[in-house]
Amino acid sequence: MSLENISCQKSFGGWHKRYKHHSDVLGCDMTFAVYLPPQAEQSGKLPVVYWLSGLTCTDENFMQKAGALRVAAELGLIIVAPDTSPRGADVPDDPDNAYDFGLGAGFYLNATEQPWARHYRMYDYVVSELPALIEAHFPASQKRSISGHSMGGHGALISALRNPGRYQSVSAFSPICNPMDCPWGQKAFSRYLGEDRSRWREWDATVLIAEATERLPLLVEQGDRDDFLDNQLKPDSLVQAAKAAGHPMELRMQPGYDHSYYFIASFIEDHLRYHARALAD
Repeated sequence: MSLENISCQKSFGGWHKRYKHHSDVLGCDMTFAVYLPPQAEQSGKLPVVYWLSGLTCTDENFMQKAGALRVAAELGLIIVAPDTSPRGADVPDDPDNAYDFGLGAGFYLNATEQPWARHYRMYDYVVSELPALIEAHFPASQKRSISGHSMGGHGALISALRNPGRYQSVSAFSPICNPMDCPWGQKAFSRYLGEDRSRWREWDATVLIAEATERLPLLVEQGDRDDFLDNQLKPDSLVQAAKAAGHPMELRMQPGYDHSYYFIASFIEDHLRYHARALAD
């Protein structure tokens, strides 16, 4: 699969690059960002942290706003940030141009309903197709961790819970913890997956945690002044499910923080060090 480099900037001794490629899984061209730390110019392969962004975002938000590159350069971590949905003239969008469905809102699942099923397969893209591409074209090892924010936090949690052994660690900022029981998730699931709620269960971290065959610890960072906390995110549901299943989980409630990248930037260094320790094992 060919890659087209569309931008390149040096940062903290490494390189932030954006690439365009055709995705067979999504049936469209996609853009992703990759940060290659200074150690990438030496021999050997480096571990990778995959970052999944939230509603309305692209591959650019995290790389520009999170303040993660300095720490990644120190730790020798490759960071990969995909887009949040398929894109293109042939890709259907929400007819009402709403921010929480369609373009920019792929929810990291595999849609089964028309007209979404052809293109909206972000789960297969971030779990399988994109890592294979990264490992073929960059000095990336098969040691992977995954993290994300909001919708992307949901994506990180379900990707890890559904794929035992694939990731060395997982963390999430302000994740949508129980999408079956919140307006964002119910809207997306009913359209992407249909009205049969039994099919929704395989894409909900609060449900999946009871069935997980690997006890990979979950690290969740949440601000207590997040406007979406009670109505959309519902971390307490995930905590209760984890306790019932005996699944290791740490929920860190941070006083005064909201849903923004100011929150992410305040704690991203701790998360990257958390992932680096797991990736070093």
